[in-house]
Amino acid sequence: MPLGTQGAKVLVNDLGVSMAGDGTQEDPAGEVVAAIEAAGGEALANRDTVATPEGGKAMVDAALEKWGRVDILIHNAGNVRRAPLAEMTAETFRSILDVHLLGGFHVLQPAFAAMQKGGYGRIVLTTSIGGLYGNYEVAPYSASKAGLIGLSHVAAIEGAPFDIKSNCIAPSAVTRMSEGIDTSQFPPLGPEFVAPAVGWMCHESCSISGEVIAALGGRIARVFTAETQGVVQPAWTMADVGKRIDEIEDRTDSLLFPVVPTEEGGPHGFGKHLGTSFQMVSRKD
Repeated sequence: MPLGTQGAKVLVNDLGVSMAGDGTQEDPAGEVVAAIEAAGGEALANRDTVATPEGGKAMVDAALEKWGRVDILIHNAGNVRRAPLAEMTAETFRSILDVHLLGGFHVLQPAFAAMQKGGYGRIVLTTSIGGLYGNYEVAPYSASKAGLIGLSHVAAIEGAPFDIKSNCIAPSAVTRMSEGIDTSQFPPLGPEFVAPAVGWMCHESCSISGEVIAALGGRIARVFTAETQGVVQPAWTMADVGKRIDEIEDRTDSLLFPVVPTEEGGPHGFGKHLGTSFQMVSRKD
């Protein structure tokens, strides 16, 4: 809870449910609020659901009513229901998307609007190494976490003119989400190894936007998407792709496109990707 001890007024949302989304008697929101207040901070518990637009808006409205503005959004809501892909039902798939991906939008959209109006904001969405690299029996979880990266990128692009920075954290920590996993052989993986990176990305001094930061047990790293130089020829057949796949996959001099526009006024990644590709095609033709 580094933000709550450093002057941030924190609205803590948690329904107090199990990792599958079932009701329990736990009150994690109340417990976190009590801990922040005991440390001299100010906090408010909220138990609306991120799974609906109304719930997401209610959270943001509660913060606005209490403190008058929203400067920081951290979306860390999560649930998981494991099943092999061949046995995954649409209902299970949707129940995970509702909390992770749609839940991210449900809170980000009203918070982003408030930040845009205020001319400032810091957004951190929680992705996962499961979203980056996949994992067994968690198809909707992986899909949702990958989708949040795209959502964060759009917030970073549209937020740039308003001093709104949006990034993702890809954490690995032993928490309630680790339920059912044998962690006995893991090194220390407490949330205290992740919180400082999240806190910095929420701070006014944060210098990055549109990025993904991984944090695990004392290691902090940047995760990024790159492209090979690729191969250009006037026409392709299926056989051509197979013959030249080694060249296509050659990572020498890989290309890295920025998500947000550069300080020099250059295009963001989408435009730079197209521009670079167009130049390559024209040059080869």
